Order: sequence, then C-alpha cells, then structure tokens
Amino acid sequence: MAYDFQVTVDCTDPHTLADWWAETLGWNVEPQDAAFIKEMIAKGYATDAETIHHNGSLVWRAGAAIRHPETGRRMLFQFDESAKTVKNRVHVDIRVGEENRDAERDRLVARGAVFLWAAQQGPQSWFTMADPEGNEFCIT
Repeated sequence: MAYDFQVTVDCTDPHTLADWWAETLGWNVEPQDAAFIKEMIAKGYATDAETIHHNGSLVWRAGAAIRHPETGRRMLFQFDESAKTVKNRVHVDIRVGEENRDAERDRLVARGAVFLWAAQQGPQSWFTMADPEGNEFCIT
C-alpha cells in the first residue's frame, strides 16, 4: 500500500520560508482563504492573534504550505518559536544534475542560502547547504 505524505519544516517565519522554498523548487505557495479566516474569527473558532498579514493578505500565523504544480506534492512550514539549534535528522535533496550544481549553489546563496560543504561518496557528489533559517538541504 502506498501512502501520500508531506514534509513538514518547523520554522520561526513559515510564510517567508514557504516563499523562499516555492521559488527555489518552482512550486506554488498554497493560497489561504481570508474570507474563511475572518469567518472563523467571527464565529469564535479563532482569534485575530492567530493571524498575520503576509504580502498584503490575511493568513494563519501557524503556517504556510507549498505544492508541486503538477504532482500536488506538498511541503508544510509550521511556526515554532524556537530557532534551529542542531543538525537536521531529515533533509531535502534537490537534484539538479552535476552540470548545474555550481550554478544552482551560487543562485541559492545569492537568495540567502548558505553553502556549508561539498561531499562525495564514490561517483556521487553533492553540496550541503542551509536555507535562510539554517535547515540543511543538499544539491545533487
């Protein structure tokens, strides 16, 4: 039996990080329904404190998600007030091909990523990077 799943990233600024990853991967930020959010507040199911304005829109403070435009695969970025302090136990690998790896590293560094190190195992090589909140990922 196959399961559908999403990757969830804890972060202190989920909407900004979702924007960064959506641009990085060429995915789309899931829209949030401001009318629904206002209705939930009006009915007492939520409070104004649970919302923020991001890029001019009312959104849930707790998180944002991005989706692959064709497959629907999803990454969720959820609020956690604690900053990242240790190495990730799970990380994302972005496959760009050896011929594109240097250019992709440079592009992402220009957008706020940090190059951590280059590594190789047999014929496979990759760059380990960190996103703007310090979450590690690899470019292969």
